[in-house]
Amino acid sequence: MTTITIFGNGNMGQAISGVLARGGADIQHIGSADTAAVVNGDIVVLAVPYAALAQIAAAYGPQLAGKTVVDLTNPLDFSTFDALVVPAGSSAAAELQSSLPEAKVVKAFNTNFAATLVSGREGDATTTVLVAGDDADAKAGLIAAITAGGLAAVDAGALARAHELESIGFLQLTLAVGEQIGWTGGLALVR
Repeated sequence: MTTITIFGNGNMGQAISGVLARGGADIQHIGSADTAAVVNGDIVVLAVPYAALAQIAAAYGPQLAGKTVVDLTNPLDFSTFDALVVPAGSSAAAELQSSLPEAKVVKAFNTNFAATLVSGREGDATTTVLVAGDDADAKAGLIAAITAGGLAAVDAGALARAHELESIGFLQLTLAVGEQIGWTGGLALVR
């Protein structure tokens, strides 16, 4: 059985936990403010706000070495909803990989709303999780855990693609805030 550690117990943390548990994973939850827990999972999901990534990397860096670390943040300026707060061409995932050089950082879940993870549907389509990262085995392990939980997952390429995934997440969030789409819907990938 795969053990997966999830930092954060908000809507996304709970939704991802449900998906991965349905697939048979043993889930360990760590509160986003906890700085002293022991990380048991081979896959570690950071279901926390972008601002918390640096704190988690500083507190848990040695424990995350060799593990698949999943970043699902969308680094938006939430005061204006008009820009990403990472440098042009970069991403939160790239910054996280720089601060955790021994980890295998993967970008996933940032283009999904919690409700679509829980329901497994985006309109008439199965919810699809886009996964980007530089380590093929890390991506394959996460994709297997997601598909075992009943969702679709697609390898979206190298970690450099996290820049585009964060832009898609940004667009989807601004559409939802502007009431152009619902929080129970989203952008579907139909294959």
